[in-house]
Amino acid sequence: MTAIGSGGLRPFYSLEINAQAQSLKAQGRDICFLEQGQPAVPPAPKVREAVKAALDGPQGYTHFAGQPELREGLAQYYADRHGVAVAADSIIATMGSSAGFILAFLGSFAPGAKIAVTRPGYPAYLNTLEGMGFRAVEIPLTAESGWRLTAADIEAAHSRERFDGLLFASPANPTGAAVTREGLAAIVAVCAKLGVRLISDEIYHGLDYRGPSVSALEFTRDAIVINSFSKYYCMTGWRIGWMVLPDDLLRRAQMLQQNLFISAPTLSQIAARVALVERDYCEEQKAHYAGNRTLLSAGLSGLGFDVHEGDGAFYAYADVGRFTNDSLSFCKELLEVAGVAATPGIDFDRVSGHRFVRFSYAGSKPTTETALQRMAGFLRR
Repeated sequence: MTAIGSGGLRPFYSLEINAQAQSLKAQGRDICFLEQGQPAVPPAPKVREAVKAALDGPQGYTHFAGQPELREGLAQYYADRHGVAVAADSIIATMGSSAGFILAFLGSFAPGAKIAVTRPGYPAYLNTLEGMGFRAVEIPLTAESGWRLTAADIEAAHSRERFDGLLFASPANPTGAAVTREGLAAIVAVCAKLGVRLISDEIYHGLDYRGPSVSALEFTRDAIVINSFSKYYCMTGWRIGWMVLPDDLLRRAQMLQQNLFISAPTLSQIAARVALVERDYCEEQKAHYAGNRTLLSAGLSGLGFDVHEGDGAFYAYADVGRFTNDSLSFCKELLEVAGVAATPGIDFDRVSGHRFVRFSYAGSKPTTETALQRMAGFLRR
């Protein structure tokens, strides 16, 4: 368990690798983009049609919490998908999940509070906490446990160093690990027992290959739930997400939303309203990811990488210790020599990430196949 203090802000290496890859592409290089977690296709056709139809209208601010129609649609989403009643007024439409994290941290915790996150985990967790003056307490996970967080992990970490909040994702980035329904129920229970505020990052919901995704709201209304249209709905650049808040935090989060962001983008909210009911299109993309998941996992294993096939999302988190002990240099060379962009594990794990690399399979099948061929040649050098 590692506490991150002052001076812990680091680059978002996935974005830095992408910038280098885009620069090479501008020079005429053919690049296989496996570094970022974003679908290669646009949102559903009806989403784009709705936005085109709205272009001639005024694009002013909406209600600070989001258009009522969008929030009502999200309330219906929880009724349909999770069997829980969520009041539309407890939902805030946000500028992606990133704004949701900011509202959750500022709305829930005193300055300097300690918030637990998993290691490996999404790099923006640590960097956002650091930038806002909070402290992160990392709970290490292992490949042997399937990278899954357990209630016992939380209790043991809390006994060593007390923390005020827990932020975790299921399915997770970068591992794709997802806890079971029983596992999530136990996590909710142990947080309640310890007096720890739970923030459930559910951005990869819908992209669970074992069965329906499970929300923390199925077990408690005391958790903060954050989600986004970026991944399942193929809307990364639209910067639209949402959060569901418990009653005791709602008013403070609303006031922060008013002052920090005013409202989420109007066109993106219109798109999101339509996307919610275009699940057939999203399920087609999910089937495509599932095929790439098998292709990439088998291909990487055949090349000598040690890969744990995740339960969800669209990532393969590969142990590259057989080839390198410096994942950042490995990724830079892989990009420069082979034209394959991937994210070094140090983005997700500052302690052991030097021997891991994350590959995204959200792109096309031909891109995945070409990347594997190029990596084979790169490793034979």
